[in-house]
Amino acid sequence: MKTIKVLGSGCKNCETTANLIKIAAEQAGVEIEVEKVTDIAEIMAFGVMSTPGVVVDGEVVHAGGLPGPDLVREWVSEN
Repeated sequence: MKTIKVLGSGCKNCETTANLIKIAAEQAGVEIEVEKVTDIAEIMAFGVMSTPGVVVDGEVVHAGGLPGPDLVREWVSEN
């Protein structure tokens, strides 16, 4: 199971990003764990300066703005 963290203050884009990830995982039939990280110190520790940021299994894969659907599908794929 993949662990995906959505980094951000809880803004609309952060919430939308988390929902896009959950929907893509459900459509792909992949089990994931989504964690929302709102602590600024923890977000900065990942080196993310613009939110939403996305961390998949400990690796930052996105920062700033809404991710595209193809990118989200890539994150939840089992590869």
